[in-house]
Formats: sequence, structure tokens, C-alpha cells
Amino acid sequence: MEERLRFVARLLDGEGMSDVCRSFGISRKTGYKIFKRYKEHGLEALCDRSRRPVRYANQLPEPIERMIVRLKREKPHWGARKIRELLVRRRAGDLRIPAKSTVYAVLDRHGLVKRGRQRRRNKAQGTALRQALAPNELWCADFKGEFKLGNRQYRAHQARPAPAERPP
Repeated sequence: MEERLRFVARLLDGEGMSDVCRSFGISRKTGYKIFKRYKEHGLEALCDRSRRPVRYANQLPEPIERMIVRLKREKPHWGARKIRELLVRRRAGDLRIPAKSTVYAVLDRHGLVKRGRQRRRNKAQGTALRQALAPNELWCADFKGEFKLGNRQYRAHQARPAPAERPP
């Protein structure tokens, strides 16, 4: 605020807008904006303003959010998809119904969602490294997925070797 106050004071003393803007390192457009705010609203206009949006374009209306929470508390075994379908049946003509993911987000925000156990993925296990005693004695390859054979067919990588066939 002090910087803006000095800026406006220099303009009121009669200095030119271009010179004052150049010395403060701002564009003339910004300078005119600050000066216009000062002329319209006085010293209050020189204070920092909130950058928070005035409204959120896609924010869910409060009554809908309350209805989602109420339905979940009445029927704890229902999920987001079923609650959304009920909203479609009850309120389809009145308002825009939120997506299933939005219903889930509301339930999660209110702590009404149980998180499932996370599956652990199989981690590849390599062999222990050993010291190479001569050049090209130790080779290593890291491959995941499928690969094309010489006969142009794809073969999936197998984690374990196939069991040996028994003689007849």
C-alpha cells in the first residue's frame, strides 16, 4: 500500500504518468488503473485486494450437497452411483444433476466414504549382482511386457519358467 500511496502522491504533485510508471517499474496501463481506483474510492482503493474468486462457476448448490449427505446417512450402504440415480429420479427437471464423481467427492469431503485396501502390485525380483572378472562376462537385461518372436507371433513375458514336460 505504501508503494501505491507514493505512486499516487507523485502523480498528484504533477509528474507525468509515463515518468512515474517508469520509475516504479510498472506499465502505464497498471498506473492508470491504480490512479483511477484512487480517484473513485480514495485511500481504501490502494490496499491489497483479495485474489479469491467472487464465485465458483461449477460449485455444487448447498441444498444438493445437503441432500447427498442426508441420503448417505439414511442409507449408509448406498454408493455414489445409486445416490446420483436417486437424484436423477427426484430432481431431473429442477436442476443439473452432478456427475457420479462429484457425488463421490461430496461423500468423501464429509467423511462418508470407506477407503478400500490398496492392492499391492507384484514387484519384480532380480538376481543378486556378482563381480565380473573379464569384459563382457556379465550381461544384464531389463524387459517387461511382450515381445515378437522370429515367427512374428507375440509372446508374453513369463515371471516363472514353465514346468518341464514329463517323458511319456
